Amino acid sequence: MGMIHPNEVFGELRQPAHDLREHIPEVIGAYAAMQRAALGDGVLPAKFKELIALAIAVTRECDGCIGAHARGAARRGATEAEVAEVIGVAVMMNGGPATVWGPRALAAFKEVAAEPES
Repeated sequence: MGMIHPNEVFGELRQPAHDLREHIPEVIGAYAAMQRAALGDGVLPAKFKELIALAIAVTRECDGCIGAHARGAARRGATEAEVAEVIGVAVMMNGGPATVWGPRALAAFKEVAAEPES
């Protein structure tokens, strides 16, 4: 597997996700509601929560999760330095695999951070 390009991953998942949502709309809707509740501003700012989710995505080796939370972190104002530090925590917790997925996460963040806001 090469570098993660979030827009390509999202494009590949768009139709299969739509198809699954047609079969289990309640489950997907409930998951989306939980995600909004978990990632919104609270005692911890949403940016911190996206950085935590990005670190977990690295340890879970999930390209779609990395793309989504790299984009979420960028949209909430995370810096490249903050992303690098959170990836350092993922490396500490996950070891060798995070040294492979961490660079992919940083590259994904840099890609989405460079996109104009829509």
